[in-house]
Amino acid sequence: MDTGRDAHLQEVALLGELTRLLLDTSGEGAEEVHRSVIAAAGGLGVRANLVVVPDGATVTVASHDELSTISVRGFPEVFRMDQVIALKPLLAEISEGRVGAAEARRRLSAITAARPPYPWWLRLLGIVLFALGFAPLMQSTWYEVGTTAVLGTVTATLAVLSERVGRLAPVLPLLAATIVSLITLEAFARTHAHGGPVLLMLPALFFFVPGDYLSAATAELAAGFLTTGAIRLVYAVFLLVQLYLGIVLGLVITGRSRHDLFDVAAASDLPRWALFLAWIVFTVGTVLAFAIPLRLLGRLLLLVYLTVGVQTAATKLIGEVGGTFAAAVALGVAATWLGRRRSQPPRIVLLLPGFFTLTVGSLGLRGLTALAGGYPIQGFHDLTKMITIVTAIATGLLVGSVLAPRPGAAPGA
Repeated sequence: MDTGRDAHLQEVALLGELTRLLLDTSGEGAEEVHRSVIAAAGGLGVRANLVVVPDGATVTVASHDELSTISVRGFPEVFRMDQVIALKPLLAEISEGRVGAAEARRRLSAITAARPPYPWWLRLLGIVLFALGFAPLMQSTWYEVGTTAVLGTVTATLAVLSERVGRLAPVLPLLAATIVSLITLEAFARTHAHGGPVLLMLPALFFFVPGDYLSAATAELAAGFLTTGAIRLVYAVFLLVQLYLGIVLGLVITGRSRHDLFDVAAASDLPRWALFLAWIVFTVGTVLAFAIPLRLLGRLLLLVYLTVGVQTAATKLIGEVGGTFAAAVALGVAATWLGRRRSQPPRIVLLLPGFFTLTVGSLGLRGLTALAGGYPIQGFHDLTKMITIVTAIATGLLVGSVLAPRPGAAPGA
């Protein structure tokens, strides 16, 4: 029996399966995938090399006088954070050489085969709460909240249905945007009294807005992963265009004028306490929608309020872009420092709710719809603002990760 070759094949299989799971959950980009796989290979005592793109990787493994190269495919998503959390301690054990390839494969298979922590109806509720928590950021009105409750239920139902009917997934943003546009234009935006139609639509569509892809693409470009960053950026724009086209299709089907896509907010009538509680609703929705264990709710909520607090205070002092950058730095420092601790979840899980509060991608969608509505100055202003804020967020998170102290290290160490 060729034990050396068998051991090599086990190591190749493990690193391939690990790469696939990391690709599927690559919300932080290619750099994290590359670093994790190389660290795992080092713990196994083998040499590995990766070439990573957003939906695949080529992995070369050298061990026991054998050399193998495999191709791995994966679709980048951030919906199963429970798997990311379960992977962290296993990855640490592999990297430290405390578990062999065969045992690691068994445990990795258990992680990938595990059922989501919440049933479908709780995930549906989570997406609705996610949208409701975001609604006051668009318009601070009870009408916005009520409209979002209806439209959010529609988009949540479509999102859950797409998991059971796989053929819907590629066109889900287009389908969701078209249906939301039809309902909004026909039922909720018949007059100008309640603000612009797009402002009524956005909270329900925010679940599909690719803010995470835009930010990850910017971070990858900054880190030198040019091909990966460019591809992810193109994919993010493609998703935005699907949402934009869905909204325009609703306009065409209802026969409304393109100038009805105005972008003016209604007068606020929500009390301050409702705005404060909205972040709790938002965070609970994020936990349920992205399969994060409930035991982490308190920590995530603190990070959300930290991000909002820093952004609000800094914006008053140095403007919106500066405030967003400062909030991203604060979130990056806190999430990186906590994420380095063995007892804490990975950095991406800690970043997720706070990152969404910075509301990146909706600016791009508002810019596209403003252009379609015949408002070129406002449209280009929103698109330019999106590029600036995406860069500010990605750079801020990167700076935060650099500034974060190592747990147990002396200041300045």
